[in-house]
Amino acid sequence: MTAHQNPPGETHAALLGRLGSRSVVFVGLMGAGKTAIGRKVAAMLSLPFIDSDQEIESVSRMTVPELFERYGETEFRALEQRVILRVLENGPQVLSTGGGAFMNAQTREAIAAHGVSVWLKAELDLLMERVSKKQNRPLLKSADPRAVLERLMGERYPVYATSDVTVPTRDDRKEVIAAEVLGALCRHFGIDEIAVTGEIES
Repeated sequence: MTAHQNPPGETHAALLGRLGSRSVVFVGLMGAGKTAIGRKVAAMLSLPFIDSDQEIESVSRMTVPELFERYGETEFRALEQRVILRVLENGPQVLSTGGGAFMNAQTREAIAAHGVSVWLKAELDLLMERVSKKQNRPLLKSADPRAVLERLMGERYPVYATSDVTVPTRDDRKEVIAAEVLGALCRHFGIDEIAVTGEIES
């Protein structure tokens, strides 16, 4: 390890200091791992973790697919926006958002004002492999889910790309991706990061 690198405790403390009352907000397509990685990052920083879809479900007492079915996507997005704005008032915390949340301009503004956005950027094959295992994806109820995902990537990736931090995700252990997210946040805030991988840096 080089001399200027802080031990993990100090690095995390520095990161929390820079965050202040802001939230770390995960954005990205369904299947990118926002909830799984978000939980890990929250645990590593000893922050509360909130999943906006779960918040929406507890507020409305309906599942996300039920809300889509009954009220349509536009109504769902309006509810999602209200929930996220309310959650963002209670930072610091780690918040994972639904795939479409960041597409809402007011939601983006609120995240920019009260948080640091982290885009988990995933390749199409990885997303397909992950979402095909779950049946609760209202936007993928189609004969050709791959085409739908490709279309969503085309529409959403340019918007996700405006996030404060972009972390490429892949089929690796959650701990590894979470450590890379922390490293990216440290770089974003100009903090000397630790070598979390345990490899000696030359």
